[in-house]
This record gives sequence, C-alpha cells and structure tokens, in this order.
Amino acid sequence: MRLGIVQLNPHVGDIAANAGMISTYIERARAAGCDLVVFPELALPGYFPFDLMWRPGFMHQVETVLGEITQKTHGIAVIVGGISTHARAAGNLTDPSSLTDGARFDFYNSAFLIADGRIVGAERKLNLPSFDVYAEKRYFTPGAGAQVFTVADNQVGINICEDVWVENGPTDTQASLGADVVVNISASPFFAGKGEIRRRLVARRARENGVTVVYVNRVGGQDEIVYDGGSFVVSPQGRLLFQAPYFEEGMYVVDLGDHQPITAPHPDRIELIHHAIIIGIRDYVAKNGFTHVLIGLSGGIDSAVVAALAVEALGNEAVTAVFMPSTITANESRTDATETARRLGIELLEAPIAGMVNEAWSALPEPPTGLAGENLQARIRGALLMAIANTRNALVLATGNKSEIAVGYNTLYGDTVGAIAPIGDLLKTDVYALADRLGTVIPPHVKEKPPTAELRLDQRDEDDLPPYSVLDPILRELIEENAARDELIVHGHPEQVVDDVLRRYYRNEYKRNQLPLVIKISPKAFGIGRRFPITHRYRG
Repeated sequence: MRLGIVQLNPHVGDIAANAGMISTYIERARAAGCDLVVFPELALPGYFPFDLMWRPGFMHQVETVLGEITQKTHGIAVIVGGISTHARAAGNLTDPSSLTDGARFDFYNSAFLIADGRIVGAERKLNLPSFDVYAEKRYFTPGAGAQVFTVADNQVGINICEDVWVENGPTDTQASLGADVVVNISASPFFAGKGEIRRRLVARRARENGVTVVYVNRVGGQDEIVYDGGSFVVSPQGRLLFQAPYFEEGMYVVDLGDHQPITAPHPDRIELIHHAIIIGIRDYVAKNGFTHVLIGLSGGIDSAVVAALAVEALGNEAVTAVFMPSTITANESRTDATETARRLGIELLEAPIAGMVNEAWSALPEPPTGLAGENLQARIRGALLMAIANTRNALVLATGNKSEIAVGYNTLYGDTVGAIAPIGDLLKTDVYALADRLGTVIPPHVKEKPPTAELRLDQRDEDDLPPYSVLDPILRELIEENAARDELIVHGHPEQVVDDVLRRYYRNEYKRNQLPLVIKISPKAFGIGRRFPITHRYRG
C-alpha cells in the first residue's frame, strides 16, 4: 500500500481553510499514486476547539466541509480527524450552564475513513485524556469499540492519539480482528524527549500485536502548545521504517511493503527546544493576525535570547526592541543592549524612565521604599511597552524564564506584561544553553556577566535567590516530577534551600495565574496544563 502521511498545521476554528488544505493534499496524494492519505486528529476543526464546539453553527461547518471533502476522494482513500455528534437521550437540561455547554448532544472525537466519494466509516476515540493540557472528558463521549476496514487489500485499524498509549487498548482489539496495519492519528503536544517516548511505545504495540503501525501527528503552534509532527511508521517487529521531520508541515509518501528499517534520529534536546519555541512564536503571532513584536531589551541574557528567537521566527524587520534606562542602569547594560540589537539587525528605541519614576514617586501619598520602589520601575517599563505596542499594533513578548516565574522573582504588571512568554518554560540554566546554541548573535559579555534584575544599584540575582545551579535542579524535580519536600531533601538538596524555594513557590501562585501564555517545552509548564488553587494552605 502506498501511503501519504500529512503533517498538517491547522488553524483552530478556520474550518473552511483547514478543509482547503486537506483537499489540496488529497490531490497531491492522488497524483503521487497513494492508495491512502492520512491526516491528524481533529484536522478539520483544529486541535483543540474547546468551547467553540458548542457555539452555534460550529458543528454545521464541520459537517458541511466533511461532505465537500468526501466528494473529492474518487480513486483514493482518506483518513481525516473531525467531530461527530449524536442527540443525547438524557442530560441536565435545567441548569443554564449545562445547556450552554452542549448538554443536548454527545460529541465524539472521530476519525473518518472516506473513499470513492463516500464515508466508509468512522472510528470514535475510546480513551479521552484529562491530564496535563488535555480536557477531552469535558467535551467528548468515548466511542463504543474498535473496528477494522479494508483499504487497498489491507485490513486497517484506525485509532486516535491516546488510544495507542493505553495497555490492552484498541490496537490489541484491532489486531485480534485481523488488522495488519493500524493507523493512529494524533495531536500530540511537544515536550523535549516526547518523540523518543512515542517511538518506543508504538514499537512495543507493533511487536505485541504483529502489525505495522502508522503514527501521524499534527504540527504547528496553538496558543502555548507546540505540536512537533515527527510522524513515523514501525514494522510488525517494532523496527522503524520511516520517520518524518520534526516541526515541518508537508506530505510524506511511504510504500509500506518496500521500506527497510532505518536508524531512529536522536536530536539534541536544546535543538528541539529551539525549534519548538521558533514555531510557537511564529504561529502565535501569525495566527492571531499580527506581524510585529516588541521586546524590552535590558542588556541581559533573557531579553537577548527572546529577541534572537523572535528574529529567527519572524525576521528582523518584524522585531523592535526598547531600552528603558533608569538612574541606576549601568553603562554596560546600554552597551550590551545596543550590541545585541546591532547583531540582530533590529530597530532599537530608547525610552528613559528616570523622569517618570520621579513623577510617580511625587504623585504617591507615601513614597515607596524597598521592593515597592524597585517594582515601580518595572511597572513603568511595562506600561511604556504596552503603549508602544498599541501604537504599532504589535504584540509584546515577555522575557521571563521558568526559574523566575517559579519563585515569583518578577514584577506583576511589570516585566510580566506581554502576549506570550517564549522562554517561560525554560529554567535559567537552559536559557544559557540555548544562548550558546544561538551563537554569535548573543554578545559574549551578555552571556558572561552575572544576571541581574537591575532594580537597585549593584543588584545581582544571587543576592536574592540561590545560585541557578542549585535552584534549577530543585525546580525541575518539584514542577516536572511533582517531587515532595522530603523527596527533594533525600535527593541531596539542602533542606534550608528547599524550604525557601517551597515557600516562594506556593506564595506566588497568584502571580502565575496572571502571567501571559508560556510556550510549553517541558512535561509540565506553567499555564494550561497545571491547575493549582490560588488560595490554599498546603506546603508539602
């Protein structure tokens, strides 16, 4: 069987445009002699539409374009992800909130098999994830069971994303029903190392059941989530037969009976993170209808890295940096910001804030002291960035990193302003590793000097925080592995430091709840996949 694998980058809710891309790829697959072309999970509406599913007319559009696509499948079979509905026999039809949230219908995350101008069948997702970024149990009803279809003289089972991750799941059922090929369509979010986890798991499913498994993943950015593609095919022996590129949209043709095993790629972790953030910036800006971004360039490592990533994602003409010195800003900060902007080829504006700080102090009933005085500078900078962004119809990129966000080492309504935080899921030590990968666009002095918030004279981060070499390993275990206090201490982290980090971590939940979106590159990022109460007393 000749197979077309399409790593699609859909736009959530732009159903007609998604259908247009799908139709174009169907034509290309037919021209390439494909028997079957496969698209990712929820390719028609985009993953994930959330409450858009319940908006009037949304499902009518999905059903309409599915019918239009069906008419374009003469001489070829197509598997495409969409949504199907069924009138609900019973439900809460009294509470107005229930009615608003789709109480009259059951919605199914479905894979449609279409061939020769008709829908041959639909496979409904059986296992609906509700961990991390997923919320499918809120929206979908699980399907009733697995099936097998005949496609080009092959017995083909179709399942959807989470279905392949579950032990004794649909793949096993479909193999027992005679499938020799199982196609899994996915919208599997990226985190560093996820690709290898997928391959190991799918290879095990293939070996256990003696079937060829085709894994098709979507690509592109959607809000704070990045989808990395990396679709692949494994043999019944669990050997890798084909691997599509990461982070690249396109169609890849595979002859299932003709491929020899290949060596699995093992891309560098920071390289993958680099590509993920680039696509996250690019798609967030473009899909929301913007063309320009603004960055507060302080002369430090975080803002320099964000500026470099923005240039790579959007081009240097789409990026403007703003340097906002106060009376305590060191000369080297101006020098480093200027040199960073020069190396990146971006416009650099200067907006001194000393006068504004003095005016704000004099306007207040009580002059701010200590931290309040320091934060006033950051908040004035945030207001200026937003004013310039409004004037230029641009988005502000926040420059905070995960280490700062975790312990509240940031200023609410100051350096936290922005539409999206490109490095908000990167610990500080990873920011430096990414800076090294970015090469000469980051001035050497920016990477070498001690990091500072520069809100008081001669301030250094390590005056207020543990060294990042000590802090970051604690944060990685605490956030990404959900380690408890006692576990952290048993693992060798100093007890006093652990207690200080936990105190800061829990105390600053209210800040994190007001942050911009954070591009997710780790198993657990701040934002959509992490649901902590703001008001609580737990400290373990």
